[in-house]
Amino acid sequence: MTDIPKSHPRYASLVARERVAEGVKRGYTSIQGLIAQGRGECFDYLLGERTTPSAAAAIRAAAALLLLARRPAISVNGNVAALVPEEMVALAQALDIPLEVNLFHRSEERVKRIAALLREKGAKDVLGEQPDISLPGLDHARALATRGGIYDADVVLIPLEDGDRCEALLAMGKRVIAIDLNPLSRTAKKATVSIVDNILRAVPQLTEQVRQLSSKPRSDLERMLNEYDNEKSLAQAAQDIREHLSSQFQQA
Repeated sequence: MTDIPKSHPRYASLVARERVAEGVKRGYTSIQGLIAQGRGECFDYLLGERTTPSAAAAIRAAAALLLLARRPAISVNGNVAALVPEEMVALAQALDIPLEVNLFHRSEERVKRIAALLREKGAKDVLGEQPDISLPGLDHARALATRGGIYDADVVLIPLEDGDRCEALLAMGKRVIAIDLNPLSRTAKKATVSIVDNILRAVPQLTEQVRQLSSKPRSDLERMLNEYDNEKSLAQAAQDIREHLSSQFQQA
């Protein structure tokens, strides 16, 4: 990877780019993942590259939902593997749940490489190498799933993914947590809880919230979740973008 000085004003953004590019070289990430990274980076600029109060509230609601779930699961694709493999393992360990590799541009070699990476980072329960069932309503490789993982889960975390699988999971009666910097995306608008934040910031905060809330009674967690409104959260994210743009033009 390119040696980027921490004093560079675009340090965090450039490191993320390098991780995704390195992910392509190592066989975790598809070439198309570079485009997805650039799109997300654009929205992060618009948000001011910060975790907004509405995103923090969504992270807290997501933690409550994961803790309330009977059988939660976490999906990992190529960009997630390139950007936050250790962080995803830490989240799975905090919840004692499986990670499942699921790819749109699927190859068995890529699945194996990502699974090996997650195990290298300490994951104990990694699924996806031997899918044994398909999600109804999907016609591509992302439909492939594993019993005991996403297919049987009641709550699924799907960071950095497309709206079609989000819709398919919801149609199965599952609740879905998305991490998506675009508040206008189909995924963000359809998900049960949409975290409009950079995955590099969101996942560590989500893990911390899981740890902090794990001792709370179910009634408190249910109250937190019931108080959360995803539509209002997305509307606030759009307002955050407008306010940030306005402040930038005023400074200019």
